[in-house]
Amino acid sequence: MDESWEDPSKSVVEVSIFKKQDLYLSNKNQEQKMVTKISDETQIPAPAAKVWALYGTIHFADFLQLHLPNIIKNIELLEGDGGQGTLVLVTFAPDLGGMRYKEKFVKIDNEKRIKIAEMVEGGYLDLGFSVYRFCFEIIEKDEESSIVKSSVEYELKEEAAANISLASVEPLIAIAQAAKSYFLNAQQPKDA
Repeated sequence: MDESWEDPSKSVVEVSIFKKQDLYLSNKNQEQKMVTKISDETQIPAPAAKVWALYGTIHFADFLQLHLPNIIKNIELLEGDGGQGTLVLVTFAPDLGGMRYKEKFVKIDNEKRIKIAEMVEGGYLDLGFSVYRFCFEIIEKDEESSIVKSSVEYELKEEAAANISLASVEPLIAIAQAAKSYFLNAQQPKDA
């Protein structure tokens, strides 16, 4: 058995690279692009349904602003209701440079508990990334705990190779740790 599941303070980080083919019908040539994926898994002391109730709705933006002000300064709803197709404007905290970007929720799967958001304007796209997306999957471990699998997928233009170190799953790990603390604190007696 994987020991990282035994100790909730441990997380597993995986990096994988896969190829995506874009077909250009005008010249019928295939261009290969490399998509890199960085993942982390964090155990959360709450049922998957409760964790998804946090991650899977537009209220997740409020949670992020309240619990991670050192990372997220503001999330403004531009379009949608939190479901697939929703567009938000995210502003990082000043200590992180105050970067701003528009993010679109490209997939919300309530049955599989998967949420994928992609930068569509600004942010890392201005720094040479052609794709930058965030993926969250809530996996049921047992009746009282779940796993948050957080991933970043990106493509970096060759001329921007020096910016590779900007790609990081660390902010998503911070989000999972905040969720873990939130659920741990929710289990504590109120009149202690």
